[in-house]
Amino acid sequence: MQRALTKWLEKEEYFKLIRGELEHPESILGSHINSDGSQMIFVYRPMAKQVFLVDKQTNTQEEMECLSIENGFFGIYKEKRIYQKYYFRVKYGENDIVDVEDSYQYESNIGELDEYLFAEGTHYQIFNKLGAHPMTIDGVKGIYFAVWAPHAKAVGVAGSFNMWDGRLHYMRKSRHSAIFELFIPGADIGGIYKYQITTNKDTILYKSDPYANCSELRPRNASVIVDLNSYEWNDSEWRKQQEGRNRSCRLREPMSIYEMHIGSWKKKFDGTEDGFFSYRELAPMISDYILEMGYTHIELIGIAEHPFDGSWGYQVTGYYAPTRRYGMPEDFMYFVDYLHQKGIGVLLDWVPAHFPKDEFGLALFDGEPLYEHPDPRRGEHPHWGTLIFDYGRREVANFLIANALFWIEKYHIDGLRVDAVASMLYLDYGKESGQWLPNQFGGKENLEAVQLFRQLSQVLEERCPSAILIAEESTAWPGVTAPVQDAGLGFLFKWNMGWMNDFLEYIKLDPYFRKYNHNKLIFSIAYAYHENFIQPLSHDEVVHGKGSMIEKMPGTEEEKYASLRLTYTFMYGHPGKKLLFMGQEFAQCSEWNVKRGLDWDLLGKTRHEKMRQFVQNLNQLYRKYPAFFYNDSEEIGFEWMSCEDAERSVVAFVRRGDSKKEQLLFVCNFTPVTYVDYNVKVPCKGTYTILLNSESEEYGGIGKNIVKVVEAGVKEDKEKEWFIEYTLLPLSATVFCYDYVE
Repeated sequence: MQRALTKWLEKEEYFKLIRGELEHPESILGSHINSDGSQMIFVYRPMAKQVFLVDKQTNTQEEMECLSIENGFFGIYKEKRIYQKYYFRVKYGENDIVDVEDSYQYESNIGELDEYLFAEGTHYQIFNKLGAHPMTIDGVKGIYFAVWAPHAKAVGVAGSFNMWDGRLHYMRKSRHSAIFELFIPGADIGGIYKYQITTNKDTILYKSDPYANCSELRPRNASVIVDLNSYEWNDSEWRKQQEGRNRSCRLREPMSIYEMHIGSWKKKFDGTEDGFFSYRELAPMISDYILEMGYTHIELIGIAEHPFDGSWGYQVTGYYAPTRRYGMPEDFMYFVDYLHQKGIGVLLDWVPAHFPKDEFGLALFDGEPLYEHPDPRRGEHPHWGTLIFDYGRREVANFLIANALFWIEKYHIDGLRVDAVASMLYLDYGKESGQWLPNQFGGKENLEAVQLFRQLSQVLEERCPSAILIAEESTAWPGVTAPVQDAGLGFLFKWNMGWMNDFLEYIKLDPYFRKYNHNKLIFSIAYAYHENFIQPLSHDEVVHGKGSMIEKMPGTEEEKYASLRLTYTFMYGHPGKKLLFMGQEFAQCSEWNVKRGLDWDLLGKTRHEKMRQFVQNLNQLYRKYPAFFYNDSEEIGFEWMSCEDAERSVVAFVRRGDSKKEQLLFVCNFTPVTYVDYNVKVPCKGTYTILLNSESEEYGGIGKNIVKVVEAGVKEDKEKEWFIEYTLLPLSATVFCYDYVE
């Protein structure tokens, strides 16, 4: 018998196993039936003194031969097959005995179709296969692990369930896709683990799982086993409402987004270092506030797991894991579920543009470039200190597209705002000469990233047609929001970065100089219908010395608040959906600081509370009157009444809804000067009723000389042109409703 077993010891594969270099440990370990019908069973348990084989049917045990006490290799030989189902009883000391299952008894959960689709880049639910998944196989509970590591010599699972010794659970390598997999009985929900990877350079890496659904709380970074299928959702009514709300529907709907970082929205005063509220604690607080304020959606930044708070969540290490800062995955499910039940949509910031170089993460995952492009001219962001995904590698593209679907399907997220799209589209983004590599045609366009976006939008349209895909794109790349069939990228919306930059430059000017920069105010209308836009005043504009929105406004304190109300009214009147970063609705004075909560105590001060009420009323009007949003993407939805009065910095325009009766007139005065009996051209005769005046006393304005109703008339020198005449208050915006009269 010893001779039969020793024959196996002479194989080179055995020594590779000991060195952690064996791609197929199942070629030695586990049960083997020879051509003569004999059976051999081997187990590798370093440091073990004795190992017994226990028959599950008879509950009898038999000691296995120690073939290499130094290396912990044990075996047993039977002239015919005796053992069908069994486990090992491992003795490390007199009182240290552990029963362990043989992982190599269990077949792979990765089928040929899985391998084919993944290699093709079209396995859009690969997250159900790769990662760590609770399973019961043949009545045995455990966790099935799978990871893609094509450059690795060997991969083991090291975790809390095996003394962090990956040698105890070397994974099997699939034949076609370089996926390493193994079912580990005894591993359970709550266990923590990493992959122990032997590289081609014979170094050992300990890596977090790229497909992990949960992570330890930073600064720890091991992956955590969870069950995403245990949560019972209660948002069926919301989900049913979203069905059928396709691209054309979304374009005609109101969308007022509250952008927020939940860790710094509010803080606990409980003496803890972070002061974080949990997902479950935040759900009712946020939903109550959003409902009160009248927003339609929230947009969350910093949800995917990230190690450094100061990155705001834009340097992701756990693409498939909501951050542990605020709770477990099921807690985040509860959060989304709760908001949906209250009728609030949830959008998520998604970061496929780059990832950090942390040793435990995706960087050089299996010892060589894998997720990142191997050429640093394609694979690194010099000014960000991060790595760029290899979008042309099908498995990497699959990782990203599946990740987008993961958040939508598993967490019921309503849409994704894709960060830093421009950095993905241009190979020379943020790089000097010699730091970037042209595409195959000599251009600077990243053709692989273009294909990724088009594939993503097509997959979402097919599988999740109601999902909202938003691009943060800052260039003039054509057709960002055009359908793929029209040679576009397929996004539904694009942040209007041009408008945001131009308008903020304009509004920060001393009003005297605005007349010399009038084009910054009106130019955005020239391209307003080239894409489907969202008008953002985002977090990026209230950090890094840029000042808060209220502090951007010039002049006296009264003028600052008047200018901010004017700013918001003009923003809401401009074509495009709306986005405002948290705190700016009540004129947060200080810049956003991720380490602090918002200054909610300011609401005890009249000016700030009235600003909050103003934004609240804006949202109410916005959602009530279709003229604000119905034709955001149609030129018929906007018409200048006056855009040439640069001297007085006054503009007037009309927004139109889905009928001639749904029209609004906006008049904006960007100077601190009162214009008495100012003539405003209007589209038709009739009665013009003020819906909102930003200088009303209820909002903290001067509140005088505000007429409620104005009748249109004809000026003597203007045939067939109608005008209204009223007093324009300084730094004010007025919104009129009226009925179209033929």
